[in-house]
Amino acid sequence: MNVANTQIQMRKGLLEFCVLHIISRGEVYTSDLIDELTLAQMIVVEGTLYPLLNRLRSAELVTYRWVESEAGPPRKYYSITEEGKNFLLTLSETWASLVNSTNEITSKN
Repeated sequence: MNVANTQIQMRKGLLEFCVLHIISRGEVYTSDLIDELTLAQMIVVEGTLYPLLNRLRSAELVTYRWVESEAGPPRKYYSITEEGKNFLLTLSETWASLVNSTNEITSKN
């Protein structure tokens, strides 16, 4: 087995949760999402992020608005919906439970 592939799959599994969490803090532009995810070593490229954002929008978990830019084309800013907030709350509870379970298992010799 290739450990790098497993690490990538672990990150991908958490990407939706992390993206929703970032958006929940306030309206965000895609490049800002990429920057924060990259800084946190949740390595992501536009080809991964845009389809995820489209799925979140289709599920009505996020919405966006266009903002005119002085230096280029309009920008799409994402924000979380009420349904998205509820979804994120459930994911947060699941994450806390998974962390506790994983810590319990991995702390044993």
